Amino acid sequence: MKRAFFAAGFALLAMGLLFALQGAGIVHWPRESFMLDQRPWIWRGIFLILMGLALVFTARRRRR
Repeated sequence: MKRAFFAAGFALLAMGLLFALQGAGIVHWPRESFMLDQRPWIWRGIFLILMGLALVFTARRRRR
């Protein structure tokens, strides 16, 4: 269970970072993405980053 929380948390962190950077217009990959330069995706990305951090910290605190 600990590994699953850590993997899910890391995946949410990566997706949130991509969403936020695309929304801010910093990352333009993939070129056909509908999230490019769209401000709401910055906040959605930040929310995913926070959820991912919570899962990673939960995984680190869990006992085997």
